Amino acid sequence: MTADDVPSAEVTAAEIARFAGVTRAAVSNWRRRRPDFPAPVGGSSTSPLFSLAEVRQWLAGQREGREASEEVRLWHALRDTYGEGMAGALAAVGEYLRGDEEGLSGQVAREAVDRLVVDRMPTEVMDALVARLLESTTRSALDGASTLRLARAVREFAGETSGTVFDPACGIGSLLVAVGGAAVQSRLGQDTQADAVRVAQVRAALAASGTAAPVQVVAGDSLRADAFPELRADLVVCEPPTAVADWGREQLLVDPRWEAGVPSRGESELAWLQHCYHHMALGGRAVVVLPASVAHRRSGRRIRAELVRRGCVAAVVALPPGLAASHALPLHLWLLSRPSAHGRSTGTVRMVDLSTNSPDGPWEAQLHQEVEVPLIDLLDNEVDLSPSRYVREPEPDYASEYATLREELDARLSRLWALLPELPTRGRAGDLDDGVPVAVSDLLAAGLVRLDGDELVSVSDQLDPDYVRGFASSAANVRRSTSSSGTFRADLQAARLPRMDAERQHRYGDAFRSLGAFEHELAELARIGNRAARLARDGLTGGALDPPPFDGGGPEHQSTTNDGDAAVGREDRTL
Repeated sequence: MTADDVPSAEVTAAEIARFAGVTRAAVSNWRRRRPDFPAPVGGSSTSPLFSLAEVRQWLAGQREGREASEEVRLWHALRDTYGEGMAGALAAVGEYLRGDEEGLSGQVAREAVDRLVVDRMPTEVMDALVARLLESTTRSALDGASTLRLARAVREFAGETSGTVFDPACGIGSLLVAVGGAAVQSRLGQDTQADAVRVAQVRAALAASGTAAPVQVVAGDSLRADAFPELRADLVVCEPPTAVADWGREQLLVDPRWEAGVPSRGESELAWLQHCYHHMALGGRAVVVLPASVAHRRSGRRIRAELVRRGCVAAVVALPPGLAASHALPLHLWLLSRPSAHGRSTGTVRMVDLSTNSPDGPWEAQLHQEVEVPLIDLLDNEVDLSPSRYVREPEPDYASEYATLREELDARLSRLWALLPELPTRGRAGDLDDGVPVAVSDLLAAGLVRLDGDELVSVSDQLDPDYVRGFASSAANVRRSTSSSGTFRADLQAARLPRMDAERQHRYGDAFRSLGAFEHELAELARIGNRAARLARDGLTGGALDPPPFDGGGPEHQSTTNDGDAAVGREDRTL
């Protein structure tokens, strides 16, 4: 829909974004940061309506309206044409970039692509669209698509190769395109989703443009119908589908790929792991992305043990949270190796725990984040290959850190007292305002305040921001927002603020600011105090710290019994 299609003279923020060629976030920023942006003429505070004529006039004078991102324009044009089928849309864009001018529907989309490639490489255009797809609500049709963060992590651990790269569950090709380097001779992939295969094919082909490296990505189920049964690749990468009970076990019981044993129905990931190993050339490597549970599930211990005995597992890397596309569960990278005819296993598995790192890296492990574990230490009853079981954080310097924490606590205690404002007592409660309280709903309608999530924010010089926040969260307003059943439900629009002149607002605002700083300092004090207590306990029980010397049992060494009588001192209890 364009602005001309809107039947009335009033439009929503979403419609403004569409005909301006920007995102909804951009419109929200305009409303917050541009005092001349047209005020709502109707609707509600959560879904305001704006005058189309006023918005058009405002956009005509703004640089943002004239120079909207071509990438955003292209995305909206694709959404208008392809709807929810955005994987097919991206495939069509890629094919258009490769010279198929009939594949991409919509003149607006073709013109937007043409403008983008004036100052961008085709691969950059595709990468930007893929990033937008992975962040959008339409990615549900691409279950298993690897995030760009994960692709960067896999690339770091996969290294480079001058041979063949293979991904048997390639999705839209994020891993297949990311790894291997410029010297790769060929890239091969397979996936069950036809549109994803098209995207992966054009992405890999665009990345290989100008080289002789052939690209082949085919549709199909790699486990049931392996498209490359004779392939032995130099580098295999894969983020396989997880928790798939019907992966074909009954049809594949005697398949030669199960060198370490036939996986159970609940261990589809171990089937994929062995499938990747099967396709590795002598001296080849594999990087497989698996849920952390694969490393310790009881049902998979026999196959894990056999993989370890054969020297197939070179390393297991625990990644930080935030790399999976559809969930927040932690991921592991399993690094496999197939020794060449003259090569031998190292006799150890490298365990790397990067779970505390940022999801953007770095990926180079520090000394305390990795350890080489002898195979014999892994082959116990559990065969647990979780890095956290073997990698230990270095012991802190108990004495130094404990002394530092005590000094910081002392300094913060002094600041804490200074932050708590001295508040004179009023003669009686009530009578705060200079008239009838003002309703927040009226302030919202007038554009003097706005809702930012669960917080009320002043956007006018007429209202002190801390006065607004302080009274909006007052006990009276909380009670007003509590239902008859006693359930709290924040309803800031129903809140009321006392009517005050500017000078009184600022006085209250200063007090609320001091209280806010006091609460923040108090929270920091609690955090540091808890850390100091834990450190002291660990140091005392571990032998790194000693208790203070006993000075004869003064009052500070006595305790009080429940009935108030002084307890017997330690020296009197000693036999």
